[in-house]
Amino acid sequence: MKFGLFGGARTDPGEQASDSRIYTDYIDYICEAEQLGFHSVFLVEHHFTGFGQVSATINFLTYLAAKTSTMRLGTAVLVLPWHNPALLAEQAATLDLLSNGRFDFGIGKGYRWGEFHGFCIPMQEAEERYQETVAFLRKAWTSAGRFSHHGKYWHYDDVVIEPAPVQKPHPPFWVGAASPPSIRFAAAQGYNLLLGQGGGPETVAEGVSIYRRAVEEQGRVYDSSMVGLTRALHIAMNDSEREAALELRAKFMAQVEQLSLSPTGESPTLGRPRKPLTQAERHALTERDALIGRPDEIIRRIQRLQQGGVEYIMVIDFAGRLDHLRLFAREVMPAFA
Repeated sequence: MKFGLFGGARTDPGEQASDSRIYTDYIDYICEAEQLGFHSVFLVEHHFTGFGQVSATINFLTYLAAKTSTMRLGTAVLVLPWHNPALLAEQAATLDLLSNGRFDFGIGKGYRWGEFHGFCIPMQEAEERYQETVAFLRKAWTSAGRFSHHGKYWHYDDVVIEPAPVQKPHPPFWVGAASPPSIRFAAAQGYNLLLGQGGGPETVAEGVSIYRRAVEEQGRVYDSSMVGLTRALHIAMNDSEREAALELRAKFMAQVEQLSLSPTGESPTLGRPRKPLTQAERHALTERDALIGRPDEIIRRIQRLQQGGVEYIMVIDFAGRLDHLRLFAREVMPAFA
């Protein structure tokens, strides 16, 4: 079984002097994770949040490419509707080159109303912009020479994308999917699958099974490394630490819900939350879905996921503590070596 990290650095709004320090702390965290045997790190992309989530994701990963030597470096996810496809193709290929082929290209359509509003892009255009960008990226990285592209949103004449990526035909695409149709579509497109933080062991096992069958129906060979599962990690050695972890997770879930809503309080078409959750509901979801508890409890939780076909888990420790990272590597990971 492989383990990776998920998430990103954060800044303290209004405290400019702290920005570099917090980013530097997270870079040290990633470098130590590599030494501890973690396989990868996947970083988010978000904008206009007001609480300092990573925005320039490829820049950040390019720096990490110089600080690490073995870890896979992924985006989870880069939101295609907000990016110029030609510039993105160049930036992603540069990262793949500088990391010697360690880039995993997680892509998505976006879901937060405030981000689309900030970029002045209607959410109704997200699907078309996403599909056009994917088509351009594939063409850019597989064309033998110069080419042209004339789509609905982007136009290029007689261009060549430089540099070429190290991985052929291009860095692997990863997409987040949850519903059976979305999972089957991901398999049909040749994408690797990112399963999110939500969903209990039975739901996760069903998603893995659907994806595996869809891959094999195409005549392709399924490999467990094609599916990555994200899980919140909360090491809690006693009841008080568990309660604190539940509160921390609930605060995060509430922030995501709020950022997904329009000013009217409604969840837009691409928004994830369908209704506000109560505190009790948030706590129940954490107990069902997260890796929470002492190391022995976390091992049992991972074993249940492994029984459902999961062999690649990316953890996000909301506390961001090095001692938790070390404890996980020392007490949990060896059980799955």
